[in-house]
Amino acid sequence: MDRKLQRLKPAVGKQTLVLLSGVLWVLVGLMLLNYARQWLMAQGGAAAVALGLSGLGVSLFIHHFGFLRVVDKNLGRILPMQGKRCVFAFQSWKSYLIVVIMIAMGVGLRHSPIPKPYLSVLYIGIGLALILSSFRYLKYYRELSD
Repeated sequence: MDRKLQRLKPAVGKQTLVLLSGVLWVLVGLMLLNYARQWLMAQGGAAAVALGLSGLGVSLFIHHFGFLRVVDKNLGRILPMQGKRCVFAFQSWKSYLIVVIMIAMGVGLRHSPIPKPYLSVLYIGIGLALILSSFRYLKYYRELSD
């Protein structure tokens, strides 16, 4: 019975885990940027440009002081792995809890009375920071592929 269960386990190598991490970070970042784009297009004008540029500044801060540390921690855990691991091992279990909290906060913010153009600054900040930080995953994926 145990062997049958082991065969059902979606196991992949560390190269796939690194690629999966990078791709997921890009996709989530694009989703957040799309929300912000819609909100800023509805706002229009110079205010939308100012808010968008503010989001860009926030993203650089989040990328450098926040997400790069998470990426390095995940890579430090993934790269020494030998053999195949569960496909969900691209991040630690503790990180899954953080993801659930972030999703709940995002839903809460979208349904809050905070004006959407102001929320776009945070969404651009987090979305673009995710994309920028994903480049480190993709860099290591290329190195593992060579």
